Amino acid sequence: MSAIDDLPPLREVIKRHQLSARKSLGQNFLLDLNLTARIARAAGPLEDATVIEVGPGPGGLTRALLALGARRVIAIERDERAVGPLEEIAERYPGRLEIVTADAMTYDPRPLLDGDRARIVANLPYNIATALLIGWLSAEPWPPWFDRMVLMFQREVADRIVAHDRQDAYGRLAVLANWRTETRILFDISPSAFVPPPQVTSSVVRLTPRAAPLPCDRRLLEQVAAAAFGQRRKMLRQSLKSLGVDPSRLAAAAGIDPTQRAETIPIAGFVAMARELANIRSESS
Repeated sequence: MSAIDDLPPLREVIKRHQLSARKSLGQNFLLDLNLTARIARAAGPLEDATVIEVGPGPGGLTRALLALGARRVIAIERDERAVGPLEEIAERYPGRLEIVTADAMTYDPRPLLDGDRARIVANLPYNIATALLIGWLSAEPWPPWFDRMVLMFQREVADRIVAHDRQDAYGRLAVLANWRTETRILFDISPSAFVPPPQVTSSVVRLTPRAAPLPCDRRLLEQVAAAAFGQRRKMLRQSLKSLGVDPSRLAAAAGIDPTQRAETIPIAGFVAMARELANIRSESS
């Protein structure tokens, strides 16, 4: 008997299905059902929610989401070895778990949502976690097709997501994430909770979409941030030259000194520079 349901313990499931974690897939299985339940509760309330879960593996978080009342869980799993364990969970929760065998990097779950907004809750595979997040943050139109994300990352990545200007971890990812969402690290999880244990602490992060981010073209914002942080030790008057425009004009539009460096510029400053970049390119065309 487990802490959340009457299904077999996860270690038994893994052994029976020979589901050893594969480094090539970024797999580290979280077997503590108390912790998976804590993650599921952080994503609540779940009673009316359709949840997208990426990389469920043996299904620890899947079980927690269903046990705590998720109306529907769509589990996207690339590893076909995990289908058997997930099917056992589907039998325990008839009609509430849909298993999709696909690569989450290329799979679009929106056709399965029937126009409803979903909730993304996942212990993401480490090797694709940042790329997946950037894809979701780049969704168009905005507000997006999900109402929140509760995701697990390596602590270093989590710090980069929630960072603000003048913090060491502040960079391109923080600009995009905090422009479009409200971000917060909820809690950490020790390496010892995983099989195999990673070499780093993990963190659960909540990202809630902003209904009305400061207006600008997302692609231009990403270009400005990429240029500025691509040479983060240099002043903006030098790093922004790669955009092919006068950096002083971008800085002036944002009300900032072109001798500043990228890590000192708040998100509003990057937005202002992106808007001015749009003006300049419109003039030239």
